Amino acid sequence: MKCCWQTGFVVVKCYPYYQCGVKLLFIHRKNHSLRHQLRLAALGTSHATRSGNSYHAALCTELNKPLVVQQLPSAVLKPTEVRVDIHCCGVNFADILVCQGLYQERWPTPFTPGMEFAGCVVEIGTSVTTVQKGERVVGVSFKGAMAEECIIDQKMLWPIRAELPYEVAASIPVSYGTAILALEHRAHTQPGETVLVTAAAGAAGLAAVDIASHVLNAQVIAAVGSDEKCDLAVQRGAIAAINYTTQSLKEEVKRLTANKGVNVVFDAVGGDIFKEALSSLSWEGRILVVGFAGGKIPSVPANLLLLKNIAVKGVYWGKYGQRCFPVFSRSIGSAIQYAQEGRTKPLIGAIYKMQQVNEAFEHVLQRKSTGKVIIAMK
Repeated sequence: MKCCWQTGFVVVKCYPYYQCGVKLLFIHRKNHSLRHQLRLAALGTSHATRSGNSYHAALCTELNKPLVVQQLPSAVLKPTEVRVDIHCCGVNFADILVCQGLYQERWPTPFTPGMEFAGCVVEIGTSVTTVQKGERVVGVSFKGAMAEECIIDQKMLWPIRAELPYEVAASIPVSYGTAILALEHRAHTQPGETVLVTAAAGAAGLAAVDIASHVLNAQVIAAVGSDEKCDLAVQRGAIAAINYTTQSLKEEVKRLTANKGVNVVFDAVGGDIFKEALSSLSWEGRILVVGFAGGKIPSVPANLLLLKNIAVKGVYWGKYGQRCFPVFSRSIGSAIQYAQEGRTKPLIGAIYKMQQVNEAFEHVLQRKSTGKVIIAMK
């Protein structure tokens, strides 16, 4: 069994994990038990068919347990709410952390994960003025998107053109919104500056490479964990790539920049990679703290900040939705606009059906995925 998807951006073939023939490399031993359960659940999940005033959703019924697909009753809309028929949902590492109880925000079980989606408006509340029935939209829900339908406030929806595929649209909000907010709003990246992107083959990393090189006209150095990912990062816009499993990140940056260092670092790894990247900054450089995919939260040597006049800037993209919504909304609107204009080209790494949601999570946990993993509801 295999599926193939093609658009003007990329061709994707995805295989069930038990057919891929790849020896799995598990980074965190504490996730081993969960992965074993995910395999069992993926094999045992049955096909779901939508019926009447109900829909199917992937539910986290217990933390650190496989998700289950269940049929749920449709709710009644409030005046400012919109019912969206979801076509595709993006998978983010934060979704997995939420289901493990390890994310910054926690929700009582049962809940449906899923932060971003693309679909079609099927019903609007009596006070809705921003979208119409039948309109294609992208939405940010923070939870609830891994389902056939979602009820959401109108302000969390952004219209998309017919030529933008749902698969691509669903990959945009979190990764590209984060990259834009980080590089434009937080770092104020200027044309011609040099940007170092760590974990540059992942969804957020590739988005940062795309935005920095094709929108902001910066020079991008990608830092990744394999030679294959180096090739991918260069293909997507980086001028050079460093394999930090076989090379010294700090020494390679020195060589590539003639000892000048980089102006901006976009770091989603943390740990020792963060420390090397911090040391690679130039005078008045800015390092963006996007996440800690490596599992270790680093400490910052304040003397280095002083000596080089370095700025360390946190990037908690989702929090802007609560604290500064215009900035949050603008990051998503810009991300959609860039994609529709062809200035950026989001990469889809794999597509799974909702019944394969546990396989999709395992794909991300392997740390071998490139681009965005998508769950298709249709």
